[in-house]
Amino acid sequence: MNVALHVLDGTYGRPAAGVRVRLERIENGLWLTEVKAETDHEGRIAEWRAHRFERGLHRIVFETDPYFVGLGLTAAYPEISAMFRMHDDADTYQVRVLLSPFSYSVYFGSHS
Repeated sequence: MNVALHVLDGTYGRPAAGVRVRLERIENGLWLTEVKAETDHEGRIAEWRAHRFERGLHRIVFETDPYFVGLGLTAAYPEISAMFRMHDDADTYQVRVLLSPFSYSVYFGSHS
């Protein structure tokens, strides 16, 4: 299983480059960081597509405060997390996030 991530800036209508992101998995009731990265100029983290993740409950945490501060903006959500379950070894899981300083939207889907 792998993850295809795309972060978009809804304020400026462009990819959100430079957003720090971590993917965590739960183990014995604790969240453990599995991988960390920063979005590229397309708002993606390409290396996660090659990483193989285990089945189970995961969450992605987006550090949005530094991103918006870098744009000279103040955001209502300094961090956004999306929890999801990965259950099929053959799937690529897609997570898309649309950010703005006072709202966000998360899409989760998969394809074989």
